Amino acid sequence: QVQLVESGGGLVQAGGSLRLSCAASGRLNSIRTMAWYRQAPGKERELVATITPGGSTNYVDSVKGRFTISTDNAKNTAYLQMNSLKSEDTAVYYCNARVNIRVGYDALYWGQGTQVTVSS
Repeated sequence: QVQLVESGGGLVQAGGSLRLSCAASGRLNSIRTMAWYRQAPGKERELVATITPGGSTNYVDSVKGRFTISTDNAKNTAYLQMNSLKSEDTAVYYCNARVNIRVGYDALYWGQGTQVTVSS
């Protein structure tokens, strides 16, 4: 089986930085398309950032210029670098990845979620 394990969340003051990690473990070849979502209390889950196998990235407008999504294929890990954090970034962050299990077979997985809390 494949599991995505998230880490890096925590409590920071506004203006601070955090780096979230999403490590895939189990029998797999590589991480393919990767996305980060977040869900704040009372809010709908929103797509924050995506990265394609070719390295193209997209971000929700509210995080452009502050967040960076990246992958380390050798470690089967994806990251979300979050800078200049604002209180409105407070949410549970989830990674979602298309993982290549073997040739010709990909599967989607979700991380368990990690809490990011930004104090004003």
